[in-house]
Amino acid sequence: MRIFAMFLVTFWLAVPLQAIADIESLLSDGELTVNASLDQRGLLVPGQRTQLILEIATSSWFSGGTRIRIPEVPGLVILQTEQFAANASESRSGSTWVIQRWTLDLYPQRAGNFTIPPISLSIMVNAGERGNVRGDTLSAPLEFFVAMPSALEEADFWVAAPAFSVWQSLSKDTSQLEPGDAFERRIEFQADDLLAMMLPEVGTERQAGLAAYPAPPVLENSRNRGQATSSRIQTISYVAQKPGNYLLPNEDFFWWDTGSEELRVLTLPAVEVRITGTAAVNTQGPPPALSRTQLLGLALAIAVISLVLWLLKRYRPWRLLPYLIQPLRAGWGQLQDLRKPALAERLNPDSSAGD
Repeated sequence: MRIFAMFLVTFWLAVPLQAIADIESLLSDGELTVNASLDQRGLLVPGQRTQLILEIATSSWFSGGTRIRIPEVPGLVILQTEQFAANASESRSGSTWVIQRWTLDLYPQRAGNFTIPPISLSIMVNAGERGNVRGDTLSAPLEFFVAMPSALEEADFWVAAPAFSVWQSLSKDTSQLEPGDAFERRIEFQADDLLAMMLPEVGTERQAGLAAYPAPPVLENSRNRGQATSSRIQTISYVAQKPGNYLLPNEDFFWWDTGSEELRVLTLPAVEVRITGTAAVNTQGPPPALSRTQLLGLALAIAVISLVLWLLKRYRPWRLLPYLIQPLRAGWGQLQDLRKPALAERLNPDSSAGD
């Protein structure tokens, strides 16, 4: 009987211990793996995209989607481009493993060494008889180096991408304009594996006689089957004011070709503008900005008006009008009574003399 009781106690204790499972135990038992790697090929320069790949694999199946927490690294832009992980499967030692894969885009903004700290992952997998197992774990840290080629040392700005292009179009012929005529210059940049905010912009040079009005740029990022493409469209409106010959100068843009690892230069051609005629057009641009003194005066005037309105609402001085009007009416009546005898004498002088 005692032996049977000990057997029951041992069995009762053993079942929960066997059923207990967590993410770390699955990792140590080889039933779950977490791998982090960089998809870096060749030289990496500032502004060039590289990718961090996180793979979570299980020998059973995932009972929920994994979640990641992206760390902050100074000088490094880390972007999660997809809301959910990509699902895949592969064969390992004759068994099928299910994989959830995260791909993060990395854009280093400087040269030098970088360290990506461990990334926190929330995982939920099915552990067979032990049921669903949920928990957190960390990936291994990653280190990489960003170089500064000698060809880029003298450049202030460049585009690092496998493909980069720039072109322009004009809304009309600019060789025969008259004062008052307007035209648009549309400039478009396009690049692969780059964010639109990292594309260059065209400077707007002010020239007397040719007014320029740049519109806000249009930025667009798109992705098709893992291929990222970005564009920046800049539109500038010009208005001819005075006759003469004008030049919108050409502009060079440096491009680090990540495929050939070479520096290239793309040139935006200059635009010649010829305005004929004799009459000048006074085209007014946007109203000038207020000076600091004008802004302070405007703020003071608004504050005074607000204070007066608040005082009127708070104390309601019009309620005192009846009390002010009543003594005025009494005083006016007394004045009229005093004036009546004198007025009668002036109107009837003979009556007073006869008495």
